Amino acid sequence: MAWVYLIAAGLLEIVWAFLMKQSDGFTRLWPSIGTIAFMVGSFGLLSLAMRTLPLGTAYTIWTGVGAVGAFLVGVTILGEQLSIMRVVAAILIVAGLVAMKMSSTH
Repeated sequence: MAWVYLIAAGLLEIVWAFLMKQSDGFTRLWPSIGTIAFMVGSFGLLSLAMRTLPLGTAYTIWTGVGAVGAFLVGVTILGEQLSIMRVVAAILIVAGLVAMKMSSTH
């Protein structure tokens, strides 16, 4: 169950990062409220995952899912630049996440 919590926490991290961008520096009310709500949910699920998973594994997976997800949202929804180097960087992050998962004993 810890892995389910962890992946869900990473997905919520993507949502709060997107909403933070939409909040325009916390000057727009509803995106700001959404940012905080999804942050609380993300941190809550991360803390549940950390009951079982090691800190290094849980935190690395959480930030990696958030980073790659935010990159994909930025490119697909926000129209941010897509370059070979950015794609390679995202692939390397995913490779690191896979290696971290494979090295976990949980």
